[in-house]
Amino acid sequence: MVADGDLDGAELAALARPSRGAAAGRPYIIAADGGAARCLGAGVRPDVVVGDLDSLGPVEQARLRELGVELRVADRDKDESDTELCLLTARAAGASRVTVLGALGVVRPEHAIANLLLLADPRLDEMEVAVVGRGSRIMRTGTAEGASRLELGGTAGDLVSLFPLGSAVEGVTTEGLRFPLHDETLTLGPSRGLSNEMLAEQAQVRTRRGRLLVVHTRVSAEAEAREEPR
Repeated sequence: MVADGDLDGAELAALARPSRGAAAGRPYIIAADGGAARCLGAGVRPDVVVGDLDSLGPVEQARLRELGVELRVADRDKDESDTELCLLTARAAGASRVTVLGALGVVRPEHAIANLLLLADPRLDEMEVAVVGRGSRIMRTGTAEGASRLELGGTAGDLVSLFPLGSAVEGVTTEGLRFPLHDETLTLGPSRGLSNEMLAEQAQVRTRRGRLLVVHTRVSAEAEAREEPR
């Protein structure tokens, strides 16, 4: 799924390539309004565009129609964001795993906050949803009343941060992190789960109850960000 926020075109093009193996095939691509323009700029054809199209000009809309892309136009006076409508479209299509690009940004921080809080939506409990960008992967694990286990693969020194998507997450236990948690409760507000570090290539996060936001940032991405000119 492609939203209209901060986006690495090369990353989008790479994720859109057909895969090999048991899950071979090209991924189904849903673009949220202006995310369709991001797709065209990266040489990627979306399968469907969802939204009120207020961020997509007539030239781009015409190009998408020429390519045979379905445009599902929503009312501008709606209760849902375009990103939310896209996630619900994926859910209705029976998707079990969704990768979201372009959901973050600094110009409209309220959109980034809203997109991350979508991971708390109980309608997505049966789906594996990850917000991806600039070396970070943001995921949700657990449900309001259910236990969960999340396996992380990366590199020693990668950063892992944990945030409750609700008043509290109970029974948080980690393995393979520098500062381990043992059956702890993380509450909304305090930064107890911020900036832990992976000790090796594998780590694990388990919960007993509650929805937990997990942010995994590659150490190489953080180093690259520090080197960028300001």
